[in-house]
Amino acid sequence: MMVMHPLLLPKVSFLDPTNTYTVSEYQTACGSADIISHILEVYFNMNQDLFMLDCVIEGLLKTVIKYAPIAMKEPDNYEARANLMWASSWAINGLVNGGKMQAWTCHPMEHELSAFYDITHGLGLAILTPRWMEYTLDETTVSKFYQFGCNVFELDKNQEPMAVAKQSIEMLSDFLFKTLGLKSTLSEIGVDDSKFSIMAQKSCMCGVLPGFKSLNQQDIENIFRMCK
Repeated sequence: MMVMHPLLLPKVSFLDPTNTYTVSEYQTACGSADIISHILEVYFNMNQDLFMLDCVIEGLLKTVIKYAPIAMKEPDNYEARANLMWASSWAINGLVNGGKMQAWTCHPMEHELSAFYDITHGLGLAILTPRWMEYTLDETTVSKFYQFGCNVFELDKNQEPMAVAKQSIEMLSDFLFKTLGLKSTLSEIGVDDSKFSIMAQKSCMCGVLPGFKSLNQQDIENIFRMCK
């Protein structure tokens, strides 16, 4: 059961990157995937055009993409650990939300996945996120994927928006599964499809996840099946 309240938020926090030197390569990869997911849950939004905050968010994503591999190879690299720690704080402290009122979608799905199978949260998010992106990409959402591909992965802006969108998903997948070395499918980590229906039901509480693109129970189950 999750509990959230403004009174639970710290007034100030002091973060020391050296405390993360002993985080394993695997958990560093999973944590980096989690940071990316937190950021994308806010970034992929068709309701508001907040250029300044989008620039900040894109910078955070590029920071994780740059420093996560370094931290994995050099666990006591202060610059890498400091940048990841700062990015992780901004990914969830509310500053990049900009008043956007949008439900998250990948996280509710992953919470059920970890609840039923006790897998690492960041790993579940890494497997789910590219498939969620594929599932929500269409002509009504392509502009955001185009922005993501051009500004985060520096893809050629002269290409057709849909081509850029699809490449952006491929590049994120390559980062998560090749650069970070995380498993790419649920079957690889021992998850079968026997609980997909109940997990989908609990993800949306028998209704709809009203996120970047609203998903019903069948949509969520479809995404789980894409992860097999």
